[in-house]
Amino acid sequence: MVRIRLRRVGAKGRPFYRIVVADQHRARDGSIIEQVGTYDPMQQPPVIKLDAEKVQRWLKHGAQPSEGVVPVLRLAGILAPAKSG
Repeated sequence: MVRIRLRRVGAKGRPFYRIVVADQHRARDGSIIEQVGTYDPMQQPPVIKLDAEKVQRWLKHGAQPSEGVVPVLRLAGILAPAKSG
């Protein structure tokens, strides 16, 4: 199964993530299919740069977002906000 997930590339104590599409059986920092954006949680407010068309295309083709990337996609407005209650 193909997943959209975060790939950490920042230094120790300074996380920075690439948002990538990869096979779920590959290591977190292993080979990827495509990079679709970046996420910098250290900035205030956090900086999210996404190619929304690529993300939508991968979601349409069945890619599953990982638990870590779901909140990022919600902040970017790609996924609907979580239902409360």
